[in-house]
Amino acid sequence: VGMATQGFANYLKKNFKDRATISAVVCHDCRNNSRKFAETVANVFSANGIHVYLFDDMRPTPECSYAIRHLGCQAGVNITASHNPKEYNGYKAYWEDGAQVLMPHDEGIINEVNKVTIDDVKFAGDAKLIQLIGKDIDEAYLKEIHTLSIDPEVIKRQHDLKIVYTPLHGTGMMAIPQSLKIWGFDNVHCVAEQMQRSGDFPTVKSPNPENGEALALAIRDAKALDADIVMASDPDADRVGMACKNDKGKWVLINGNQTCLLFLYYIITNRKAKGLLKPTDYIVKTIVTTEVIKKVADKAGIEMRDCYTGFKWIAHEIALSEGKQQYIGGGEESYGFLAEDFVRDKDAVSACSLLAEICAYAKDKGKTLYDILMDIYKEYGFSKEHTINVERPGKAGAEEIQQMMVNFRNNPPKDLGGSKVVLWKDYKTLEARDASGKTTKLAMPQSSNVLQWFCDDDTKVSVRPSGTEPKIKFYIEVKDTLTDASQYEALCKKAMQKIEAIKKSLGLK
Repeated sequence: VGMATQGFANYLKKNFKDRATISAVVCHDCRNNSRKFAETVANVFSANGIHVYLFDDMRPTPECSYAIRHLGCQAGVNITASHNPKEYNGYKAYWEDGAQVLMPHDEGIINEVNKVTIDDVKFAGDAKLIQLIGKDIDEAYLKEIHTLSIDPEVIKRQHDLKIVYTPLHGTGMMAIPQSLKIWGFDNVHCVAEQMQRSGDFPTVKSPNPENGEALALAIRDAKALDADIVMASDPDADRVGMACKNDKGKWVLINGNQTCLLFLYYIITNRKAKGLLKPTDYIVKTIVTTEVIKKVADKAGIEMRDCYTGFKWIAHEIALSEGKQQYIGGGEESYGFLAEDFVRDKDAVSACSLLAEICAYAKDKGKTLYDILMDIYKEYGFSKEHTINVERPGKAGAEEIQQMMVNFRNNPPKDLGGSKVVLWKDYKTLEARDASGKTTKLAMPQSSNVLQWFCDDDTKVSVRPSGTEPKIKFYIEVKDTLTDASQYEALCKKAMQKIEAIKKSLGLK
């Protein structure tokens, strides 16, 4: 941690050498030793003459991003391992726009870090340069989040919406119950066992709201209370997981693609209904996220942009259009969503608040969140998304993954599970080729080792090696027509049969 921070400090001093003062925000989550590591970062920065704003306690990742922008800092560091198991911790580096670092700064920082030896690290902090922050930032952040409410009147009518929330022992407890209260929701039940902060996450196998097991206690409470919605944030409160009752009254999980779709559908639909939607508004999704979102945007006449996986790329799109167009929301299939531009990382605090409003809007119409999802599928088409992770550990595994990508590149599929491929995209060469052989350039900020195939029936398959784990990931999306909610489960089964056929086409077991 010391060596990473010394390298980061060296880069900041080179990059901002003309500034009289360089400042940085330091934040941390609930994990074991996170406070110790955050104080180490603060000490090393201050020993290098950098003014540090150190949070007085754990805080959500999005609040770290917010504070960088709010305080006019040049950088930030958040000690967190997000939704990973308890054994992990991590170091997130942020730039002055409040986003995680992108090119050329990512390489520049790493180059400086690689030059550092342990003897170079200035561990003896300068207390005069370390300023504790907390309540003032909390209040400013939550006040801005409240401006995202599209329909305050519907909340007034449904203020007693029954909400069950869990922070999974993490930082969400510092902000999400307060945010829901500010928005006007006064019937929020927090899962008692999981409101206990702990880096050991004693009530779950893994503190990941994508996993149904992590929501078990919340669903237990929701059944007892006959709640309207279950929401969960991961330990650093940047991802949101949710569950709701289906048309049979059974509690079901809403997946990451559906989460992003619901948020963007509501934002577009209700901004339009309120006369708030402007021609210059735009939304962003990652290239592996459901294409139903594009249909929603197209029908509303709103620009939708595709970007690479990772929220730093959504932040990049916001930065590109700052002052010219208005970002109104963006997300990815891995349960991350950002409804605002005053934060530049995914934000479960604003997402949970907006989710409660969506549920209030649904209840006001005599519907549930599940009903709204079915309405979307009826209007824009049914979609089933499925991700396959093929693990190949070790050096031999890494080589095998690279060879798989080479093979797919050299022999692209012509058919996927009986569907004819009509468009091939290669983000390494930044070229797209259609069935007639015509090639076009892909407008992306840089190349990436990702392949995508689109079929004549709107089936989509994306493949990429993971950037953080020894695995190759396949994202499959298949489409169908839904005319009634009663068809949903049958369509899901039919879609899984299609996905199995696609796996065979790709040589996957």
